Formats: sequence, C-alpha cells, structure tokens
Amino acid sequence: MKGTAILFQENEVTFIENIDHTVYEELKAQCGNEQCNCKLDNKIVEFGPISPIFWHEEDVDWDYGY
Repeated sequence: MKGTAILFQENEVTFIENIDHTVYEELKAQCGNEQCNCKLDNKIVEFGPISPIFWHEEDVDWDYGY
C-alpha cells in the first residue's frame, strides 16, 4: 500500500509522498527520538526529531489540500 507520510518537526511539516506503509511504520517507531531517518530512493534521509507523524492513504491532492 502506498501513501503519504506527514512528519511534524520543530519548525516545519514534511510530506513524503508515494512511499510504502512499511517506511511510515519505520518512521513511526522512531517518533520522539532525537534522530529519525529512513531509506528513500536508496539513500538514508535524516529528519531530526519528529512528533507526531500521520499517514494518508494515496497521494495528497494539492489543489484541494487533502
């Protein structure tokens, strides 16, 4: 299943689109830690601390905001 992960960081919100639910679960398990990361496009991406994190099935329709 693919979807969008929504990560809330200290001063920003990050949207990661078209990822597997397993990547979301990996990030969710790290939620609240000092350093959160995951593998995207064969690269390790560091996000710093995230809390909370949400999942949205499918892609976000940016014309309507959901």
